[in-house]
Amino acid sequence: MAAKIKKGDRVQVLAGKDKGRQGNVLKVLPKEDRVVVEGLNMVQRHTRPTQSDPQGGIKNKEAALHISNVAIVDSKGKPTRVGFRVEGDKKVRVAKTTGEVING
Repeated sequence: MAAKIKKGDRVQVLAGKDKGRQGNVLKVLPKEDRVVVEGLNMVQRHTRPTQSDPQGGIKNKEAALHISNVAIVDSKGKPTRVGFRVEGDKKVRVAKTTGEVING
């Protein structure tokens, strides 16, 4: 199946503690159906000191969100579902709300 959400897309969180917030996709994990969004779903990771990080301590990092809990943001800034259309010999992603082609 074609990827509806890709790295670099602007998405809005639909459920959870960050509901309504927007951010850019840093990583897509297709086998787990999850995405990592920049600055959202932050968790604290307790790390022990290592040679590369002699300080150690509590670090903040983004945790993965389930792909069903995010939606791509269209050109008007609203969350939208994604469809596909064949234009010429290319298959492109299309925003369901506006019908515009999603770049990427």
